[in-house]
Amino acid sequence: MSYSHFEMPPALYAAYAEASTKQFYPGATVRCSGTPMFRSQLARDLGCLLDVDRNVVAWLCLPRQVDADIGPHIFDFLVDYDDGTSVYLDAVDEEGSPDITEAAAIAGLQHRFEFRDRIEDGFRLLNARDLLRYARWRTPLNDRIRMLAALDDAGSLQISECLGIFREVAPMTAIAWMALHRLIELDLDECMIGPETLVRRYRR
Repeated sequence: MSYSHFEMPPALYAAYAEASTKQFYPGATVRCSGTPMFRSQLARDLGCLLDVDRNVVAWLCLPRQVDADIGPHIFDFLVDYDDGTSVYLDAVDEEGSPDITEAAAIAGLQHRFEFRDRIEDGFRLLNARDLLRYARWRTPLNDRIRMLAALDDAGSLQISECLGIFREVAPMTAIAWMALHRLIELDLDECMIGPETLVRRYRR
């Protein structure tokens, strides 16, 4: 749902105004389809996970409000998935209000709360943050071709074996950008990204 400046609900306008004054690390995004705006570090962290979720096509910050019994509520995200579904998400510490879930259902929306313990669990968030540090860079064509050709020959390579492939940009900058843009894939869940992390061609 989109609004003109003059028809935007006051609560949504206030949420935009509040979020636009805040900055959270990392600053760059890959699949955010609008202006990145976050009301908390937890919401920013969830955005990091959305950017490395292979099932996510795009996501939008503060997409709309619903009127719940507890008052107007603005969702953190609208997420479009590759199966055609769209889900509104909220990042919360421990539990979400059932009034919000009910209001979303009445409006015909799919809605889900994402809890802090799930967002921060394991290594995925830490690795996503590390990769997104390089999201504003780009791997040049020559380096991309060399990397993909090496993977076609070997099937998979450890990161330590890839360092000599890149000539135009720093190796981890190149690897991070290619992973974020789904040219290659890394295991983000087993451990922190390191020299022994395997790199493969991205496959659906």
